Amino acid sequence: MNYLAHLYLSGDSEKLLVGNFIGDYVKGKQYRSYPDEISRGIILHRHIDSFTDGHELHREAKKFFRPDYGHYAGIVVDVIYDHFLARNWNNYSEISLRWFAKWSHSVLLSNFKHLPLRVQGFLPFLIQHRRLESYATSEGTTQALHVMGKYSSLPSKSERAKIALLDNYNELEQNFEAFMEELIVYVQTEFGIEFNLPPHQ
Repeated sequence: MNYLAHLYLSGDSEKLLVGNFIGDYVKGKQYRSYPDEISRGIILHRHIDSFTDGHELHREAKKFFRPDYGHYAGIVVDVIYDHFLARNWNNYSEISLRWFAKWSHSVLLSNFKHLPLRVQGFLPFLIQHRRLESYATSEGTTQALHVMGKYSSLPSKSERAKIALLDNYNELEQNFEAFMEELIVYVQTEFGIEFNLPPHQ
């Protein structure tokens, strides 16, 4: 899962959210040097990633992006999942995506001293460009992949990813919905995190 999903899956705990957000940038046993709840958020992040990488639905989604991205297809799927979460946000939260994004930004900024240097470096950019909200459109999702292609080892083929997304949109959306349902149950069961799901969920 990517940034938006990890933030969402932290529930209402601010420190847990910080840890979940920085999980990719804290290696090995470094998590032990953080305050307890941030440390727990880092562990949560790792469990979410393990659950995702080992899930059949995630593997099925990768097939649409493997021709262009090879073994990086899973990273693309993580971003695509953020797109569907943002696009269907009202199915997963009683508060607006805009409010959630602003709250997340505020929490991360107030815990800036706990963020690894790399995260401190890109957080202002993420906030300025309203990246979390931008996932709601295919254009914003494509732009996120383009930026990742510039600053990471991800192949710079964002337009190809957009084509694959749009050509297989319904199947990918159904894949995400089924996967997200199971992931929420997993996080609730294993970490005791509660979600303010809308009444129809």
